[in-house]
Amino acid sequence: MGEEGGGRSCGITRELQKLKQQAIEYYRENDVPRRLEELLNSTFYLQPADVYGHLHICSVEISTDFEVLENASSELVEAEEAERDMAVNTAVQWINEAITEELQGRIATRQAEVDQVLRTFFANKVQEDKEQKELEKTMEESTAPVPPPVTPPPPPPPPPKKKGPKSGRKDTLNEKPILPAEPPEAIFCGSMAIGAVSLAIAKTSATLDNIPLYLNMALLKHNQEQPATLTMPLLMGSLVSCGKSSPGKLNLMKEVICIPHPGLSTKQGVEMLLEIQKQISKAMETLPPPKAETKKGHDSSKRGQPLITGKMSHLGCLTINYDTIEQPLLLIQGACVNLGLELGRNLHLAINCAGHELMDYGKGKYEVMVGTHKNFTEMVDLYVDLINKYPSIIALIDPFRKEDVEQWESIYTAVGSKCYIIAGAASKSISKLLENQITSIPKCHGLILRHTNQTTMSDMVEITNLADSKKQIVILGTTEGESSDDSLVDLAVGLGVRFVKLGGPSRGERVTKYNRLLNIEEELVQNGTWGASEEHTFFPFTEDAEKPATAALSELVPQEPIFPTEVIEGSARQ
Repeated sequence: MGEEGGGRSCGITRELQKLKQQAIEYYRENDVPRRLEELLNSTFYLQPADVYGHLHICSVEISTDFEVLENASSELVEAEEAERDMAVNTAVQWINEAITEELQGRIATRQAEVDQVLRTFFANKVQEDKEQKELEKTMEESTAPVPPPVTPPPPPPPPPKKKGPKSGRKDTLNEKPILPAEPPEAIFCGSMAIGAVSLAIAKTSATLDNIPLYLNMALLKHNQEQPATLTMPLLMGSLVSCGKSSPGKLNLMKEVICIPHPGLSTKQGVEMLLEIQKQISKAMETLPPPKAETKKGHDSSKRGQPLITGKMSHLGCLTINYDTIEQPLLLIQGACVNLGLELGRNLHLAINCAGHELMDYGKGKYEVMVGTHKNFTEMVDLYVDLINKYPSIIALIDPFRKEDVEQWESIYTAVGSKCYIIAGAASKSISKLLENQITSIPKCHGLILRHTNQTTMSDMVEITNLADSKKQIVILGTTEGESSDDSLVDLAVGLGVRFVKLGGPSRGERVTKYNRLLNIEEELVQNGTWGASEEHTFFPFTEDAEKPATAALSELVPQEPIFPTEVIEGSARQ
């Protein structure tokens, strides 16, 4: 866009912002009833979700909870795109028609009341769909031709007696068969309209009350009593990916996640992540080029294509061509040495093992590296050895499939006193967790929550309260196919979760969230409401846990903003 066009665009944006502010002040000064039809003009638009009305109060985006497919066939990609389009279009229709009618006359600031309307609406939609399917099934059965009676075949001859196993032969019959994978939770078409509208109401209420969204969420969390201080969640930043979709042989590490020490501010932690990322990028230039071969079991469409080392993944971190478990850990360790940082003191690690992606169902074992399979016992031993060798690893995410309940208990018992065991993909949707009171997840220290689909703000408050009561660590995380809406960070701060998992500090949809995290911390410090939490430590017996970890950062603090606006606008998908 030329300078003239760009200037005109900026002028229009400023004018809209000015009109918006004037309208908000008018509502506030004249005590106009804050009813949804007046504020929102009875019309919502979802793209994925924008709320407009007489004036533009707020904009909301909510991610569709679909897995990002890498190296998938074109047919599979097209099928998922069609399913996603149907989900979005259905949500748009619900919002523009039925939901708008349901919310007529409701007060925008009464979040719990609005959320209950949304919950009831969704429950009715689910019931209608169930009844429709039952009706269709009955009609099909009534019109189907009656098959003729079938004469049962004669009984088979008795099987010959098997000889007993020869001495010295291993009896494999005692091995327990692996449980089949549970079917994925069904995503009800259009369900994200519920989560989008609930978030839009929360943002609208915050805007009209002239408070940030995180404070509005804190008021919901604490029954409208404003807490004296708010605590910043600890940062989980992904820097390296060596998982199933990477070109190397290593499958085990979908994400190597860095966690700055709790003694650091959020700003210092982000600065640390950026400096380590720079060091990793430099080290990548010295790596040998990848071999022109494909991983066993990957889609054939990948064959013949040159493999890329250091490609930026959808998670916002580098995808690296590595073949052993130690290589990515040594890479980060080397970057820390170059910066004068000490793993286990200034910086800690978490590994997203993505156990559900590793199971080779033909062999009944986990394929941790191409051609290297391990049974359940060997996997537990592998994790124990890894934690003993690298004590800076303080969390394992999804070390096993959710179906392997005994193995979760085994690894929890083996390393749970010095390493968090976290359920990510092994967890369930928030609605299921609430329904089962968090009893349907494997043995673990905590779980990763995501705001998607029919999850309302009231659900977010309820699930975090429930997790707190059960001493479960809550990590608020982004989805794989992430949007540029930064509301997730406000939810994390307002709800007081322990960690926020944002992916890597690259790609615009993730950079916006890092920026928002920094802005909130700055606001809390300026307002005198920033507070530290005694719970924001790892394990009390960890050596140097209480020692300050800022000495090595003296050279890292920049004077300019960490993520300038032009970086955000220019960080298109790489």
